[in-house]
Amino acid sequence: MGSSKLLAAALLALALLVPHAQMTTAANSNLFVEYIGAIFNGVQFSDVPINPNVQFDFTVAFVIDYTTTTTPPSPTNGQFEIYWQSSVLTPSAVAAIKQSNPNVRVAVSLGGATVSGSPVLFSITDVDSWVANAISSLTGIIQQYNLDGIDIDYEQFQADPATFAECIGRLVTTLKNNGVIKFASIAPFDNSDVQSHYQALWSSYSSVIDYINFQFYAYDSSTTADQYVSHFNDQIANYPGGNILASFTTDTSSNSVPIATALSACQTLQSQGHLYGIFIWAADYSSSEGFQYETQAQALVANANS
Repeated sequence: MGSSKLLAAALLALALLVPHAQMTTAANSNLFVEYIGAIFNGVQFSDVPINPNVQFDFTVAFVIDYTTTTTPPSPTNGQFEIYWQSSVLTPSAVAAIKQSNPNVRVAVSLGGATVSGSPVLFSITDVDSWVANAISSLTGIIQQYNLDGIDIDYEQFQADPATFAECIGRLVTTLKNNGVIKFASIAPFDNSDVQSHYQALWSSYSSVIDYINFQFYAYDSSTTADQYVSHFNDQIANYPGGNILASFTTDTSSNSVPIATALSACQTLQSQGHLYGIFIWAADYSSSEGFQYETQAQALVANANS
């Protein structure tokens, strides 16, 4: 009976440890992410100040599996085309910013909200053909521009969550296994349909998703710093074990969380050991502000381990 009691005690201790382990969150890191290229106002990689003490990921926006040769634009079942300002953000510009800043990586975001004023829907013919087309078309773009990763930012869906999860999960897994990309992120926000799709993806394929660009700026301008932190904690529960980034937008025309509020919340999260990084939407808007908030946010994440 003595050995049985010891075994029972050991099993109880293990059971008590498991829920705690599931609630662990990512530690502070020095990751900073900047979206760029969607607004077509001529902003360049070299315009943005880059702190040498951060891991700096540019994310060009967007590539979309839609064509504008029809009216309205129509889905192409995984055949991605470039819809960022590629006349400015060129392959040579990617090479130059990475060569002059060894802490810089460049990713590309898939999807977005609209194309030529029409909504972008995640719409497929079937899983196998979408995945095959997406692997082929994205591999060509990524290799042409020498990109390092992809970001998933579909925001509207004609496919159910399980289908979305299977398509995106297989795509990311194959691109990683083929050595085409080094990292992948997702960019959900607090909407029930959006969350159901991304949580299904997370449930099946979290092992291939490196971080989560959660769009906290989708909350409105009345949001307080304490509420922001509460929203952040909600996403820790929604994406268990995920590396969740805080965020804000420099689009001053939006009814969004104030930048000062977001930065205050980021300081609190860092003090709690939960600030894995910050991303900003987007350099295109920040250029008129002199990129002051990029400088502040990078200075904050550079202190990740201080």
